[in-house]
Amino acid sequence: MIKVLIADNHPIIRMGVTNVLESANGFEMVGAVSTTSELFKKLESTSPDVVMLEMDIPEINGIATLRKIKKEHPNVKVLMYSGQSEDVYALSTIRAGAFGYLSKASDIDYIITAVKKVSEGNMFITNELAQRLAFDEGTQKPRRFFRKLSTREVEVLKLLASGKRNKDVAIGLNLNEKTVSTYKARLMKKLNVDNMVDLLQQAKALELY
Repeated sequence: MIKVLIADNHPIIRMGVTNVLESANGFEMVGAVSTTSELFKKLESTSPDVVMLEMDIPEINGIATLRKIKKEHPNVKVLMYSGQSEDVYALSTIRAGAFGYLSKASDIDYIITAVKKVSEGNMFITNELAQRLAFDEGTQKPRRFFRKLSTREVEVLKLLASGKRNKDVAIGLNLNEKTVSTYKARLMKKLNVDNMVDLLQQAKALELY
């Protein structure tokens, strides 16, 4: 049996995923939590094979949560499950240690396939994402810029795009404000802009709003 723990702040998502997996053979749901504090408390008492983690889970940034799971529970495999744009966030989460990325817009059958594949220690990305990554046509120029960004730079850009001040970004990512300023300067250089307005426009083009 593949033991699965889902962490998502939407009750209907937790219920839906639970029903899908419990109706299939070979899965056991060992928990469904709505916050990161609940997630880590649950991980102390259960040993899931796979954690399905919502990118925007409350309390701690999804990628930061992923890193913490990898550090404190290295045997647990994480499948990111999110409504956020797949071609933007998949690479960042995989770089941070996720075994796969599944968009909430994906077909239901993908849930079963993804969890099985991840539980076996294999990477999971959809065919659509693989195809998008294979092409770099002119219409995908923002994506090419995006793939120059590190995982931490993506986190900083996302928080800035959501209206956070440097101080708030620093607190949210456990950095100091000077480091955030350094990341902001790097972002402007990599995205070819020289002011915050244009930086936020690039964030919008990358679907970070």
